[in-house]
Amino acid sequence: MNDGSRFLIISGLSGAGKTIALHALEDAGYYCVDNLPVGILVSFANYLAEQNLPQFERVAVGIDARSQAAALAELPRTLDGLRDDGVEAELIFVDASDQSLLQRFSETRRRHPLSSAGMSLADAIARERELLEPLVLRANIRIDTTETNVHQLRTTVRELISARTDGGMALQFRSFGFKSGVPSDADFVFDVRCLPNPYWESSLRDQSGLDEGVRQYLEGSGVVREFAEDVTRFLNAWLPRFESVNRSYMTVAFGCTGGRHRSVFMAERVAAYFVSKGKTPVVSHRDL
Repeated sequence: MNDGSRFLIISGLSGAGKTIALHALEDAGYYCVDNLPVGILVSFANYLAEQNLPQFERVAVGIDARSQAAALAELPRTLDGLRDDGVEAELIFVDASDQSLLQRFSETRRRHPLSSAGMSLADAIARERELLEPLVLRANIRIDTTETNVHQLRTTVRELISARTDGGMALQFRSFGFKSGVPSDADFVFDVRCLPNPYWESSLRDQSGLDEGVRQYLEGSGVVREFAEDVTRFLNAWLPRFESVNRSYMTVAFGCTGGRHRSVFMAERVAAYFVSKGKTPVVSHRDL
């Protein structure tokens, strides 16, 4: 595999969206293989290197709990070995809450791959989390799909991967509402509930942080401008430190009460700043 190639490993809990993520990458031009046994991962990578064909420049491999438990536990060391051989494999882990997974299996009536006559669905999910823990700890990025639909997941995967075509660290700015919980895959979380709330202005209540009226309202506040400047100053100082240790992805989340006004505005404003600095951040609004 040459310097411009990409080798991705997609893993995650059954029902969280791993297959959807693989399909999104396939649509983006990746050569995808699902359910590859961990034991032949190194041989597969060597095969790709030997072939040196254009269709193998961008490859995504699906690995999950159907592999042997011992092999999954050794996967971090396997990835270290690949890196020593010049193959920098990026691990993306797709996750979701237990309650969300239980609901999805109930709705689709699909069988969990680890379930059996003597094991409940809840126990199967717990066992799968245990088996995949080494992958969670090693993952370059975690994508939480608890509050994400199929189309949003496809967009997130496509934009995050395309955002790293230059090999640098991919930035994602996300808004959310605290009433629906904090995103579990966020690296930095900034609480903007201390800022003036457009919700209490009747003319702005039905708008969002993407609308001009809300933007003007918030931009007119010195407190809002001070908050945004402090956040960008902090990120300017520390994001390069993470990038210097080969961090591949970074998710910065802004939360307000409902995830509609202040958090949306702040995610867009800070992302625009980094665009002006030559970055290509991904912006998403979970609860908008």
